[in-house]
Amino acid sequence: MRLKKRHQLPIALIISALCAGAVFTSSSYATPPAAKVSAEQALIEKAKGIHKRVLTLDTHADIDINNFAFSRNYSQDLENQVTLPKMISGGLDAAFFIVYTGQSTEADAFEPAGYKRAYDSAINMFEGIHRMTTVLAPNQIEFARSVADVKRIYAKGKKVALIGVENAYPLGDEKFAVKRVKQFYDRGARYMSLAHQGHSQLSDSNTGEAIGWKWNGLSPLGKEVIAEMNKWGIMVDVSHPSKESMMQTLAITKAPIIASHSSVRALCDVSRNMDDEQLLALKANNGVIQIVGFSSYLKTDSAERRAALKQVLSEFNVPGNVSVVGIRRGPVGGISEEQREALLKRLSEVDAKFPPPTRANVQDLVNHIDYAVKKIGLDHVGISSDFDGGGGIDGWNHAGETFNVTLELVRRGYTEEQIGKLWSGNLLRVMADVEKVAKDLQAKK
Repeated sequence: MRLKKRHQLPIALIISALCAGAVFTSSSYATPPAAKVSAEQALIEKAKGIHKRVLTLDTHADIDINNFAFSRNYSQDLENQVTLPKMISGGLDAAFFIVYTGQSTEADAFEPAGYKRAYDSAINMFEGIHRMTTVLAPNQIEFARSVADVKRIYAKGKKVALIGVENAYPLGDEKFAVKRVKQFYDRGARYMSLAHQGHSQLSDSNTGEAIGWKWNGLSPLGKEVIAEMNKWGIMVDVSHPSKESMMQTLAITKAPIIASHSSVRALCDVSRNMDDEQLLALKANNGVIQIVGFSSYLKTDSAERRAALKQVLSEFNVPGNVSVVGIRRGPVGGISEEQREALLKRLSEVDAKFPPPTRANVQDLVNHIDYAVKKIGLDHVGISSDFDGGGGIDGWNHAGETFNVTLELVRRGYTEEQIGKLWSGNLLRVMADVEKVAKDLQAKK
């Protein structure tokens, strides 16, 4: 029997919170004392029961490589949006922890030295995630390499860790890329995207809409890598690559694909989101889009604000693959700290003149889920956060608030079976299909 952490909360406090229109925080994920309850309270109790019974899986949680030491690690309630205490209090059962290596802007980025730096960084992240599950918190979380593993670990009451690779740039050039796919698989990678914020040696990025294209989709090496991913059982993730790259991927893949953290372009017109043509193509492939709790992918800037931001970035010669979010988060390659400070000042001026949209909330997230469900069917839609990588919305600011997503789904009329599919069932179906394709391909060799 699996148990999720529960906290007792006086009924009066719950009622006052509801009257104030509050969402539930991790500390309020509780069952009130027996009493005559309102229709709203009954709905909340129903949602809590569903949330405890379904397997909740977030397909995109970034990591901090500094959080794998005995003195500081994910078993502690750090400031990070995803930690084991937050997963426990919020009822988040499983997560794909991300091996992410950004596209280098240095002159040797696509030379052996640049690839080696990226590869070494990726290996450190793989090792950190395994250290969490084998050394730092083995009694709380276990690593899964298959759908069967996910279900087995979940049944034991432990949290489940999986690995996704965001940006296959660390695979390297023609000498290493294809054979490293199997190496990444052996280290636990179960999905991988071929590009990130900038074109890689394998694929164009969605940022090509602003900066132009390198490959007009996939590179020849990228096509080889996809075939190798099919062979070993790594899901192809199309969240960051360009639309044309996605369409070319669909033409050659032998297995369903995923978009690990994207939303709907019809509701928020940014290049990271999927338009209706992409959604329908994903459905035809039997794949899944994981709608992401990332504010700027749920609510878009006004046309005036977009134009003003574009002008400022142009004045400072900011590379097209660098986002405003990235600039505000920290140092950016190719931009000195002095330039960055001046740029931040100008961006603040834009904010004052053309305020950004109000931060997205759980209702906005489920609006995107609703749209995708109506467009392509519930079996092709899932949920992700992009926590610790820019994600987080009002009501789902961290893993401890995961229940609020289930609560909103219940408010919209989704059944327990449907919510189970959205949280994990659809993604695990794709993962199982990819495993089967890999087994069949290996048997033919």
